[in-house]
Amino acid sequence: MKKVVVLPAYNAARTLEATVRSLPAGAFSEIILVDDCSTDDTYALALRLGLKAERHSANLGYGANQKSCYRLALAAGADIVVLLHPDYQYDPRLIPFMTGIIEAGVCDVVLGNRIRSRAEALSGGMPVYKYAANRLLTIVENLAAGQNLGEWHSGLRAYSREALLKVNWERNSDGFVFDSQFLFQAAFHGLRIGDVPVPARYFPEASSIALGGSLLYGFGTLAALAEFLFNKAGLAASRRYRRPE
Repeated sequence: MKKVVVLPAYNAARTLEATVRSLPAGAFSEIILVDDCSTDDTYALALRLGLKAERHSANLGYGANQKSCYRLALAAGADIVVLLHPDYQYDPRLIPFMTGIIEAGVCDVVLGNRIRSRAEALSGGMPVYKYAANRLLTIVENLAAGQNLGEWHSGLRAYSREALLKVNWERNSDGFVFDSQFLFQAAFHGLRIGDVPVPARYFPEASSIALGGSLLYGFGTLAALAEFLFNKAGLAASRRYRRPE
């Protein structure tokens, strides 16, 4: 299977090379980076590193960046697409295991779970308020969607080509709530979702949503949850829950 790693990048020049160098050899066929109009050297560095790279002419948002990533990966013939934040936060050594689960036909979507244990997550540097919010939202999301995931908010994910073709992600938000919407859509369409534990690093250069942004993301996630429940109950028929045309 052709495995493509996509990097949705914004001001990632300080961590991009370390992220790329840490990718396990033989775990992918191609790397595609989409630069969301960074103000630093991200795009030029990606080209120097030999990556296939495209740059938005304006800052469109995290969700819009992912949409560009997936369009390019599917056009490149990817059978499995791995989303990896280029901030060197996630340990990419787990990528072969994640893609292997999909390749074996066990799951359609596999997430990297940063919260194997509370002590490990906090000792790794995850802020307490983010840990608490992650736990609370994940519990509620699991209950609503009938899942049992360790976390719903990971920036390391693997998708089968079929999953990307079944989920109408083009209709999703251009912001950070894109990820939650995608998982609710995947659950709605009966896709098999799993996860694996992944060590994570927290340091000043790693990307992070500020407190205000985190609150907006939390409310957006709850809105996505409500939309999922209404569509599941047949009380709504949102366009994003229809199959792509």
